[in-house]
Amino acid sequence: MTDQITLESADRRKKELRSFLFLAVVLAPALAIAIVGGLGFSIWIYQMFAGPPGPPV
Repeated sequence: MTDQITLESADRRKKELRSFLFLAVVLAPALAIAIVGGLGFSIWIYQMFAGPPGPPV
């Protein structure tokens, strides 16, 4: 009985470690790049129509 619990626990730890590494190494940086890139792109598109920032000339 304890062997089965130990194996399930070890499998769960491996799964959690893989999930954490995927989130920390792949998903978080990709999401950060996508958010920053999307914001920059939206500001660029806005400025194409509204003009650059600053006082009107």
